Amino acid sequence: MDAQTPQAEEPKATELSLPQAFLLLATNDTDGAPEVPAYILRTTVAGAILAELELLGAIGLQGKYVRATGTVPQTDFQHQLELIRHKSRPHTPKRWVSMLEGRAEVQRAYEAMASKGIVDRVGEKHLGLFKSVRYPEKDHGPEAALLKKIHDALGLKPSAAAPADARTTALIALLEAAGLLDKMFLEADRDLPRKLAKDYWPARAVADELRMIRMAEAEAMT
Repeated sequence: MDAQTPQAEEPKATELSLPQAFLLLATNDTDGAPEVPAYILRTTVAGAILAELELLGAIGLQGKYVRATGTVPQTDFQHQLELIRHKSRPHTPKRWVSMLEGRAEVQRAYEAMASKGIVDRVGEKHLGLFKSVRYPEKDHGPEAALLKKIHDALGLKPSAAAPADARTTALIALLEAAGLLDKMFLEADRDLPRKLAKDYWPARAVADELRMIRMAEAEAMT
């Protein structure tokens, strides 16, 4: 994560899924360590998967429940889409976040970025297996492109305010739900991100699930 003011030179854009984009911004550029606890990473990635499928038109919120549409796009999240499509009864967004969250999905998104040369895979091996793996940044272009879009959407100087595309809006809402946006953009107006996180159902599901996790942890300590 590096929210420095974007340079005048236009950064190159690389198409990233929302889980990948979130992880790229939620990871320290230098040492590759997450900027938030693991449970926040897992929960927000699950919400980002729902957001990605929603952007592709594969799922939507109907009333209180997430339902698959008739659209079957090419996606890296076919497994999750099939789970939603073939579930015997519909679930709420929060329920799907709790069902989809896991270390494997976080690892998969990181590995996809490593295969694209965006991050490096750095780890310690024990008995031939990686005991701990981190993903420091290798190519800053994709993150710079994301940061510029967020700067523009939030109307931060030196960028001029500009309407955000649906993917950038979703990313802002997810970052806000994860509690990262205010750390990355201290000068940003809080009203817009808060409204986005409240109104965008995948981000709202992330916030609700994180709230439940924290309540359960607090009760366990008493």
